[in-house]
Amino acid sequence: MRTLLAFTLLALSAFSAGAETFKTPQALIKALYAYDTTDNDDDAPSPYSPFLSRGLNRLFQADRDATPEGEVGAVDFDPVISGQDGEAKNVRLSTPIMMDNRAELEVSFRNGSEAVTLYYTLVREQGGWKVDDIANQEGEYPWSLRELLGQ
Repeated sequence: MRTLLAFTLLALSAFSAGAETFKTPQALIKALYAYDTTDNDDDAPSPYSPFLSRGLNRLFQADRDATPEGEVGAVDFDPVISGQDGEAKNVRLSTPIMMDNRAELEVSFRNGSEAVTLYYTLVREQGGWKVDDIANQEGEYPWSLRELLGQ
């Protein structure tokens, strides 16, 4: 009985994280930066799948399907912190620029001694906001998730 209860609670918590609806771009980004990636589904296309748009999740899944077993795919770093290690401290959000069902905003934070600014593109899907792209336009190697994933 105890095992069944634990399994049911685990399943419900996993479902609720994936089904969360974020009514504002700010709510989505705050939840994204508070998210513990160790709580994700190992079969999900990305550790951040609950926060990603259908299109971005499809790109991650296609990359995962094309990557040989034991190898790393096109995104070999944590895009939410723009690096391999560390964590985002002192996260600040710009005011979103709204365009119908799209929004763009900057997220600035410190990862260790490095100041980082990421550019988020969000889309409204199924009554809530989802991340459709993350880009780092600074430094020697600028990147966009969609470009890294082949779109």
